[in-house]
Amino acid sequence: MNISNFIQYIHQEKGYSALTVKAYQNDLKSFDDFLSEQYDIENADEVTFDIVRSWVISLIDEGKTNVTINRKLSSLKSYFNYLQKIGEVKSNPVKNIRSMKTPERLPVFIRQEDMEQVLISLEEADDFSGYRDFIVIELLYVTGIRLSELINIKEEDINLNENLIKVTGKRNKERLVPFSLKEHNYIIRYINLKKEKFGESSPYFIITDKGKKAYEKFIYRLVNRSLSPFTGTKKSPHVLRHTFATHMLNNGADLNSIKELLGHANLAATQVYTHNTIEQLKSIYNHAHPRAHIKKEV
Repeated sequence: MNISNFIQYIHQEKGYSALTVKAYQNDLKSFDDFLSEQYDIENADEVTFDIVRSWVISLIDEGKTNVTINRKLSSLKSYFNYLQKIGEVKSNPVKNIRSMKTPERLPVFIRQEDMEQVLISLEEADDFSGYRDFIVIELLYVTGIRLSELINIKEEDINLNENLIKVTGKRNKERLVPFSLKEHNYIIRYINLKKEKFGESSPYFIITDKGKKAYEKFIYRLVNRSLSPFTGTKKSPHVLRHTFATHMLNNGADLNSIKELLGHANLAATQVYTHNTIEQLKSIYNHAHPRAHIKKEV
């Protein structure tokens, strides 16, 4: 199969992140290798429902998780939708393939008191690199923006008069994200430290120790390093996004407001965070209510 045009399409026209594009490439290559080895097929229009189903069975035999299989099916389905759209295939052979059942997983988040300790320790930095690390963690936590949105912010996207950041999300959709007066002061200090060290070398807000635009692996390492002393949970930029949404809910924000701040297309994507809030309420109830922990008579 020739997937290069599709990859170019989702990267340039759909605006998918580099990580997402890489995942699509890997998933489609996996299927293409399967076609060559098992069916000696090279053309997408020769793929049938039964072939796709046999691929799923092979993935199960290899021990792939249901989550992984569903992601690969989603990638393949999107690819054939694209081919159908441009007229290279008549139908989508993945259309009627059922997704594998997966257990519901609650978003991982960091406790509020732990998050405060992380930020207090980082805020004390007085050099550029240390304060840059603080700004990255602070912005991811207080705005809930995605990793891809963070690294593409330019200084011109930050409105210090209105305390708003313009971010470009999925499908190149722009939105304005507010920040507080406290963050306003943090941002000014960071910009000053950046200019002292690098001058006007980069238009991008977050830069590396060499003054270049930050990239995804750089931010991943930064977040992991910053969170490691304080939390035993998964340490990634997306965990900070989950933490933002969960803490907002726990402190009284309504779902629709959080949906807009996160840049979700629909409310269903935001509602998953209510489960974390419910679990917290259950924990508080079981710990605090006298009738919740009465021992059963033997």
